[in-house]
Amino acid sequence: MLKPKYHILVCTSSRATGQQKGFCHTKGGVDLMQNFLLEVEERELGSEVMVSNTGCLGLCEQGPIVVVYPDNVWYGKVSVADISVIMDEHIENGQPVERLLLR
Repeated sequence: MLKPKYHILVCTSSRATGQQKGFCHTKGGVDLMQNFLLEVEERELGSEVMVSNTGCLGLCEQGPIVVVYPDNVWYGKVSVADISVIMDEHIENGQPVERLLLR
């Protein structure tokens, strides 16, 4: 894969030991990441969008957290229902989803 246009980071509360525990994990971070992967595949954006899980991003009370690079846009309290909106508005049209933005 060439350098992707977007890199979506999803907090799954992964620890260096491989253990997953914490707020984003208990609030569905793993399901969120898997659904982002499916959405990227369904939209045939695999060459433009990379999805990765992360460890704690330090904003647990706002989780699950999703970060989109290179835009440095941070989203909070993201649900599976928000994925299509993020993909439509941000990834495909370049406009961050205002209601999910962390400021």
